[in-house]
Amino acid sequence: MVVNNAKQFLQEKLDKDNFNKLTAIANDKLYQFVADAIELTKPASVFVSTDKPEDIEYTHKQAVTTGEEKPLKIKGHTIHFDGMEDQGRDREVTKYLVPKNDILSKALNQIEREEGLAEVRGLLAGSMKGRIMIVRFMTLGPNNSDFSIPCVECTDSFYVSHSMNLLYRLGYEEFKRLGAKAKFFATVHSCGKMDNRMVSVESDKKRIYIDYTTDTVYTVNTQYGGNTIGLKKLALRLTIRKADCEGWLAEHMFLAGIHGKGGRKTYLAGAFPSACGKTSTAMLPNETILGDDIAYFRAVNGKCMAANAEAGIFGIIQNVTAKDDPAIWEILTKQGEVIFSNVLVKDGKPYWLGMGIDTPADGENFSGAWHKGKKDAKGNEIPLAHKNARYTVALHALKNCDPELENPKGVELSGVMYGGRDAKSYVPCQQGFDWEHGIIAYGASLETETTFATVGKEGVPEINLMSIQDFVAISLGKYVKNNLDFGKKLKKPPLVFGVNYFLRDSAGKFVNGVRDKHVWVKWMELRVHGEASCMVAPTGLIPKFEDLQKLFKEVLKKDYTQQDYINQFTIRVKENLAKIDRVEKFHREHVAEAPAEVFKVLAEQKKRLEAAGKKFGDFVSPLDLEEK
Repeated sequence: MVVNNAKQFLQEKLDKDNFNKLTAIANDKLYQFVADAIELTKPASVFVSTDKPEDIEYTHKQAVTTGEEKPLKIKGHTIHFDGMEDQGRDREVTKYLVPKNDILSKALNQIEREEGLAEVRGLLAGSMKGRIMIVRFMTLGPNNSDFSIPCVECTDSFYVSHSMNLLYRLGYEEFKRLGAKAKFFATVHSCGKMDNRMVSVESDKKRIYIDYTTDTVYTVNTQYGGNTIGLKKLALRLTIRKADCEGWLAEHMFLAGIHGKGGRKTYLAGAFPSACGKTSTAMLPNETILGDDIAYFRAVNGKCMAANAEAGIFGIIQNVTAKDDPAIWEILTKQGEVIFSNVLVKDGKPYWLGMGIDTPADGENFSGAWHKGKKDAKGNEIPLAHKNARYTVALHALKNCDPELENPKGVELSGVMYGGRDAKSYVPCQQGFDWEHGIIAYGASLETETTFATVGKEGVPEINLMSIQDFVAISLGKYVKNNLDFGKKLKKPPLVFGVNYFLRDSAGKFVNGVRDKHVWVKWMELRVHGEASCMVAPTGLIPKFEDLQKLFKEVLKKDYTQQDYINQFTIRVKENLAKIDRVEKFHREHVAEAPAEVFKVLAEQKKRLEAAGKKFGDFVSPLDLEEK
């Protein structure tokens, strides 16, 4: 809705201090957005946050004062609870607003734009009555950089505002610097009706709608960070369209610095669906983390330069232990600013699933007062903490935060990996024959089991193309083509790897140890520098036994046997052929404008597998493969 004379409207609705803070940014489009949000949601007052420490501290204190967060025993730690039906990204109610004359892939949730606007704005109407609207300015990517995208969010949640302090770069000064030139993403969010625990209660009216024609997100009747923090995956959907227009890539990937010989550091990126090992790979001990979720890639002078869109971690806490995740464990058990969500709290201490210590039999969690054996309305037992419980922390609080986090030029990327939950087919680690093969065989063919991080059934195998399928606001085929074309802009494209931490043997036992991923990553680092040989498998280049034997000893102080190698790297011909059939079927049925290269690469892989099957049978030992 257009508000007539937005600046005058704002002067009438805001007190002098907040009006002056807002109008210090010379941007009429911004005034119109904020004025519309106020007119729509009817807040009692408006707080405009700058980058000043007192404004940032106000958000932190208000999150506790309002009850959206409660302090825990360790100084700086707080707990936030989401509602019983608001524990993950909600695919079903997250939709693109599509104009009548536009077409999006059938694989993407969508609703006609005018119909969707009427629905979501109807739910937002008057939703902030009696509350404070917080106006936040942040940036995606380092400030004052080719990577940076300014963003504004109007929300009535101090928990959401507090989360943004930890997860993103403050952007008020950047908005002031850009003025009228700021082309920004915008979000309007309201928790909707809340109970006495300050939890959204009308989950049946939850809506998360993305209007890509105006770069605006509307979200209502939800608090879960993935649904409400507009700069999370919601903005990724908008960024992908922007990157498509401008010739760069926005990826659902971590960025990590891996140390090698002579003090060198090699940057690798990785795309994994939620709960598939993404953050733990980004946080390997004695390496550095540049980002754990969203990365931007640009071709600069023939090099692939990468930057973290974010500046913090909204990480899954389940199975974080002192042994397997020492860097994360340290930050979660010492003083400092950390928001826990949907864990169990007892005597001011947080407890989560799989933390490796004894946990209480009662306490408070997302269901309210909890005791072991408590059941929900459907008769299902409620766990002590949710599987998708999270922690929110700023990256700079971590000892292993990479010093290049705020480098406006980004870092040079040398390798990309794709990984999912694949119990039957792909080996734990392999390298693509070239950029095209890797992007298609590992990225466009990424198959995984659904997890608790997304609302719906768990354990259902599905294609999750590039681990970004849920967020692509252009045709999926165009997205794959953009990745293929991006490699052609580079003098030396990053190597592409496929990883799979979830391969099982015939008895259903995982063939990987939890910490083995560090060995796979160290092998990748050696491959980048031409310092490790490989075996040629039908599905890619796999490590040589002698190299892994040495790496397991160096990295994990662990003996690695030839039988371990055979168990992990035997090529399962039938399972891999079946996988190709599923991937090809998906691309033919669901991927509009699927590039011809996809079917070419899959057909070549199928031919190699069939030839190997004729020669060696259904199971091809890595010891029978030729060395390259």
